[in-house]
Amino acid sequence: MPAKRSLGQNFLVNSNLQRKIVDALGTGPEDEVLEIGPGHGELTQHLAGSVRRLTLVELDDQLAGALAERYHGREDVVVLHGDILDIPLAAVSAKPQRLKVLGNIPYNRTTPILFKLLERSRPAEIVVMVQREVADRILSPPGCRTYGALSVGLRSVARVERLLNIPRGAFRPAPTVDSTVIRIRPYEPAPLTPAEEHDLRRLTRAAFRLRRKQLQKILRSSGEYELDADDVEALARETGFNLSQRPEQLSPEELIQLARAITRHEARKRELRKA
Repeated sequence: MPAKRSLGQNFLVNSNLQRKIVDALGTGPEDEVLEIGPGHGELTQHLAGSVRRLTLVELDDQLAGALAERYHGREDVVVLHGDILDIPLAAVSAKPQRLKVLGNIPYNRTTPILFKLLERSRPAEIVVMVQREVADRILSPPGCRTYGALSVGLRSVARVERLLNIPRGAFRPAPTVDSTVIRIRPYEPAPLTPAEEHDLRRLTRAAFRLRRKQLQKILRSSGEYELDADDVEALARETGFNLSQRPEQLSPEELIQLARAITRHEARKRELRKA
């Protein structure tokens, strides 16, 4: 079946690379695996029969139908025709926190899919192929121009590593970009509470939307907060951070500390208003 550009389809045809990607997931006979965007089954063929349960989520009508026919009657392979963004992990496994995820995900939907996978409860491990530029952004160190909300959002809840760079010639049709396979292992136990994750997202959303400005100016002018110059000075004293820096100069850990400090400061202000 020809690839559909509207769905961002590019099929990995290099069998050696297929096996390397599947091997990187490190599955065993008792594992449950979710594969996102299996396409023609390029990675599926190396997984089916080697794990306890393999769930394939495919959005394309024809590809989903072909996979359902190919694995008809197999109790260990389940084909779900739908959008991964609409399918909770709890519908795939009774123990989503033990699930392993594999996928050659559409590059035009990478960010929402990654954040969807990192909603609670999080899988044990995620091995996905993404655009190399996106992998670079995720793994960028603080101070780098590509370091931003995506870097902080993923690395505040998971360990991320680069596994393989995949040349565009390994696909049919060949994409216009190079690709990278990354491994994401969510921290267990989770280092942040759900409320702290929300507060961190609020801070990164405000900070990196105005990334060329100093943090002190962002905190005073952003619609996310109601902070004045005295509030920002108090935050600088409490955290010990130089808030004349730009957002990309703070590490994920420092941004977590700042988000916590802002939440505490806002709570104190609310209490003072009540008094």
